[in-house]
Amino acid sequence: MRTFRKIMLLALAAGVASFLIVPLVVPFQSSGSLTNTQAAGVGAEFVEIGEIQVHIEKSSYSGKQTSFIPPVLILMHGFGASTFSWRDVIEPLSQVGDVIAYDRPAFGFTDRPTTWSEPSPYGFDGNLQLLRGLIEKYAANREVILVGHSAGGQLAAEFARLNPALVQKLILVAPAIYTTGGNSSGLSWVFDIPQIDALGPLLVQGIASSGTDLLAESYYDQTQLTQAVTDGYRAPLKVAGWERAFWNYNKASRANKLLENLNSIRQSTLLITGEFDTVVPTTDTKKLATEIIGSQLVVISNTAHLPHEENPELFTQEVISWLQK
Repeated sequence: MRTFRKIMLLALAAGVASFLIVPLVVPFQSSGSLTNTQAAGVGAEFVEIGEIQVHIEKSSYSGKQTSFIPPVLILMHGFGASTFSWRDVIEPLSQVGDVIAYDRPAFGFTDRPTTWSEPSPYGFDGNLQLLRGLIEKYAANREVILVGHSAGGQLAAEFARLNPALVQKLILVAPAIYTTGGNSSGLSWVFDIPQIDALGPLLVQGIASSGTDLLAESYYDQTQLTQAVTDGYRAPLKVAGWERAFWNYNKASRANKLLENLNSIRQSTLLITGEFDTVVPTTDTKKLATEIIGSQLVVISNTAHLPHEENPELFTQEVISWLQK
């Protein structure tokens, strides 16, 4: 019995030693091998905002009016997405203004820094700071319309609430406001334990497969989820270090006070949801329409979490119609 106990204690000690030492001396090997600019491809456009090299896609105003300064529509993607999610609406929406879509840090082809000045570019405050920088660069003294999808909708709504002078209109597409994936600030110290932090990229590597499941759930018409669409969503996984960036995103605080202050949003607001959304339930967006004063709700039939992808023509039509009223 004593021999068995001794063996177990030695095994436990070896396990503890492995946990304490191995993560710190064995470097994590990313599944990606390209820089963010290489993965984005020839002709991709980037802009420096603060310390971040941000990947953007733009479409200049194509409308018929010539005697006014067009508004700027800023498109903000959701969790796991990128500017690719807006591929079918960027150019059509330019009928009403200049359009800019961008990749948030940890997603798409935007730079994935490993060191930074506070706040973390991966957290809520860092994202709001980045958005302010984009507005200052592209929309100073112009009408700004934020178009946010899912987690991007939450960011757009909170930025508008906090900066009423900078944002004139809001378009929230299946906004993830009632149920979000924010981390618990009470557990943040655990993520900063050196061994846990070193193991972090390995712990989140499974997002490569679980993200495909989330994408499938986001489509109502599965025939539209082609290999080309899947490849478009997975292209950023070619970037070296995407796992570390996603771990940094997971660690970063997304604390905010939007939920308890929804009735303080004063911008004209359009809410759009898919009829069969289960990622951000359709009922959530309908409920939101009762809490944001004066908002208008549009439910697009036969779509799920990505109405701007499943029915871009109707989506664009509803947005333009609302903006032109």
